[in-house]
Amino acid sequence: MTIVIISVAISGVVGAYSLIVGRSADPLNQTRAVALAQRYMDEILAKPFDEAADPGEGYGGGCRVTIDPSRDRDDYRDVDDYDAINSEVPSSYWDTPSTPQEGGYELFRVSVSVTCVNNPTSELGVDVEVKRIDITITDPSGNKYLFTAYRGNF
Repeated sequence: MTIVIISVAISGVVGAYSLIVGRSADPLNQTRAVALAQRYMDEILAKPFDEAADPGEGYGGGCRVTIDPSRDRDDYRDVDDYDAINSEVPSSYWDTPSTPQEGGYELFRVSVSVTCVNNPTSELGVDVEVKRIDITITDPSGNKYLFTAYRGNF
């Protein structure tokens, strides 16, 4: 009888332990997803609003998203160009001889969506046009994290 009780107790402890250990990487993956999204967001928000946008001048061309799918990422010139990123391996772009590969990101995937958000009823009394940038990071466990920013033409 004692052996049966000990066996049941050990089974319960091992079962609980396996549930805890199975999800132990989640906080690390979440932290890495945030860091990766921030890296992409910094890069994208540093680009001009549109190809037609003239720095220091007003922009009156209307909001549009135009991409050139044949373009290499090194040639991305404005926010629109990032709309072509779909399930990209993050380390493939930042690996250079001077910056060694950051381990642990090769199983992550990144997708970027750029859309126009028009608000003709803004409090400014003018048609305010901005672009919404959605970055989706998929971690090695298949969990998806969505990060959003807005880019205006300032």
